[in-house]
Amino acid sequence: MTATTVEQDAPKTFLGQPRGLATLTGVGMWERFSFYGMQVVLLYYLYFSVSEGGLGLSMAAATSVVGAYGGLVYLSTVFGGWVADRLLGSERTLLCSAVLILFGHVCLAVVPGLTGVWIGLCLLVLGSGGQVGNVTSLVGSLYDAQDRRRDRGFMLFYMGLNAGALAGPILTGLARTRLGFHYGFGLAAIGMAIGLIIYATGRKNLHARGRVVPDPLSRAGAMRALGVGALIVVLVAAGAVCGVLSARHLASVVTVVLLGLIGGYFVTMLRSGKVTGEERRRVYALIPMFLVNCVFWTLYQQQFTVLQIYAATRVDLRVFGFPMPPEFFNSAVPVFVILCTPLLVSLWARLGPREPSTPVKFLVGILCIGVSFLLFTPMAASHGAVNPPLALAGILLVFTLAELFVSPVQLSLSTKLAPQAFRTQMVALWFLSTAAGSAAAGALAALYSPASETGYFSISGIASIAVGALFALTIPWTKKMMAGAR
Repeated sequence: MTATTVEQDAPKTFLGQPRGLATLTGVGMWERFSFYGMQVVLLYYLYFSVSEGGLGLSMAAATSVVGAYGGLVYLSTVFGGWVADRLLGSERTLLCSAVLILFGHVCLAVVPGLTGVWIGLCLLVLGSGGQVGNVTSLVGSLYDAQDRRRDRGFMLFYMGLNAGALAGPILTGLARTRLGFHYGFGLAAIGMAIGLIIYATGRKNLHARGRVVPDPLSRAGAMRALGVGALIVVLVAAGAVCGVLSARHLASVVTVVLLGLIGGYFVTMLRSGKVTGEERRRVYALIPMFLVNCVFWTLYQQQFTVLQIYAATRVDLRVFGFPMPPEFFNSAVPVFVILCTPLLVSLWARLGPREPSTPVKFLVGILCIGVSFLLFTPMAASHGAVNPPLALAGILLVFTLAELFVSPVQLSLSTKLAPQAFRTQMVALWFLSTAAGSAAAGALAALYSPASETGYFSISGIASIAVGALFALTIPWTKKMMAGAR
């Protein structure tokens, strides 16, 4: 049976996709609502003065915490993938994770000061880590290997995520400006509660593969896992007591840990006896794209550090005489994603076998993100002048184009090239590149200041384009190692 026949004969119950996609898109959308709604409020909560309702941390400390939090969320996808593959399966892991996320938002909403921040963020890190990788893995499980609907299904799923990411910053930003920070956090909790209800009532629509534990853990393995977990807790506690894990240096520490973990994880996968020769070649093909992905997210995730500071200090926030919360700019990318995604989905469907390969899409993405940073340089040369909001919105449109060529594609690719024994963990490993980028974005934000804007943006943009040029040289080899997968 050909791939085209599979596509034509498959039941079409949700925009031409399996019905389970609606359930997973629903829970993913509300989780993104709560995630991004909370994250944009968090930076201002840490950075704004006490008189403004914030905690009064320095800019470097506030961006470091936000960057480290983003990095740890995606780092914990490895743990969430491990739990799914070895203990609970993706479906039950996703349910437990949604409950943790809900409690994390509630904690931020009701517990004041840094105590609420640390407890709430710890719960959110664990919950979001189990959510992100497993919901992606469950979407992949809805499709057979040759089903050509897969990429379009992921694009629709990704558009749903961005609908939540669009609404979150707008509504929590309004709640923060009108009522206070804790009301913004509370609104994020309500959003996650809605997502949890959608998932609990729609689990019956998911494929049975999501309930399977691919590689069950032995009793001896469980004891080793407990020992590793206890060691991590001890190391974190020691780092906090010694001051190594201070707010100011947290993002840098997380970045270093992630780089070590990424290298070790690839070595483990490539040396595993559970990985076949063909699977191993495909893992090698992932390495250049993985490195490009790390660079891409280092720049892209600065929309939650440098660009948030820029929006609050360097952009005119009065539109038609009315004040606009700076959080609104964090909804610009989701708006553009929702507008542009149908056009790309239609384009890929029309091109059919002539659709650009995944490595080419990655190349376009890294070049676009570099161009977006270079577009800041004319405004940076204005030396402190307030810039029009449309200028920043235009740059965020280029951010969006870059994202659409990388992010949904990496989710689909991770499910196509994953070794069977590392299926969910491969999805989690891809999110480690986002983790490294998020943490690095927080650490690099310490180098940003209005006086150094021109150099900061121009160097970042030129470096990204240089990485793209080097990656272009590896594309023929990468395609060969992918063994026919696109």
